[in-house]
Amino acid sequence: MLNTPIAYIIFNRPRQTAQTFAAIRAQKPRHLLIIADGPRKNHPTDIERCQETRAIVNDIDWPCHVQLNYSDENLGCKRRVSSGLDWVFEQVESAIVLEDDCLPNNDFFVFCDELLQRYATDERVWAITGNNFQGGRRRSDAAYYFSKYNHCWGWATWRRAWQHYRVDIPYWPEWKETKDWRKKTPDPVERKVWGSLLDRVRAGEIDTWDYQWTACVWYHGGLTATPNVNLVTNIGFGPDATHTVNANDQASLAALPLGQLTHPKAIRQNYRADRFVFNQNFGGSLHPDRIMNRFKWRVDQLKRSPKWLIKKVKTLFANK
Repeated sequence: MLNTPIAYIIFNRPRQTAQTFAAIRAQKPRHLLIIADGPRKNHPTDIERCQETRAIVNDIDWPCHVQLNYSDENLGCKRRVSSGLDWVFEQVESAIVLEDDCLPNNDFFVFCDELLQRYATDERVWAITGNNFQGGRRRSDAAYYFSKYNHCWGWATWRRAWQHYRVDIPYWPEWKETKDWRKKTPDPVERKVWGSLLDRVRAGEIDTWDYQWTACVWYHGGLTATPNVNLVTNIGFGPDATHTVNANDQASLAALPLGQLTHPKAIRQNYRADRFVFNQNFGGSLHPDRIMNRFKWRVDQLKRSPKWLIKKVKTLFANK
């Protein structure tokens, strides 16, 4: 049985819920906290689908302390997840958090359980994620490394960290003008992309909770323990999803076994891994500013050394 509490977030997708709840049932957690949003207005199938989804998680056939936080009305992703997790960490000191479309490998639970204990009082570590988007690249000799990116398709944290979360990021307007913001986003393209995202979140243009959690972790200088293999696959891509409507490379990422759980010798950010995540997951490599910067760099290089272009042309024809 799993001693660490699991916070499980559901809505109106019984097919995905059946799969992910089966993974939870296999762990037999002693404490399960379930968060559910209510049916949307003008969505005639929501009432039935929400009821069907809730019926699935009622089937608990092991000794378990179950707490429910169900909404009768639809609060939306931003308000439902944030308020639900506020409630979770009023009940428990730490928790593993899974949404109904996040299907984990069994090693995910072992990984979170051990690291929640290992870093329980370490203020440098704010989260544990089950996600790895490094395309097979290992970023340390240990089983995991530390990142500033706190991916949330299966993750875990402590009350000591979540208590700082603010869904409306009230500190953002002032923080974005500080040296600290520039220090934590030294890449000007990254700073521009995330600045725009957080501006839109602050203005209420994006119905989400997770960008605010990323901002919170960055603001307080926290790091996220990140496995060297992907431990959770997202099965929620499709037309009935809230945000993951269109499938992409992340949709096909398998949930793999972690292997031996070895620990890094030092707690420090892996800048190379984070640069890769920004470029691949948040559009950094295709951003117009990045493309223009590459073009300017090549022009400057050509001005400094015309031989570079001659060499490139020779190589091109040689390959043909």
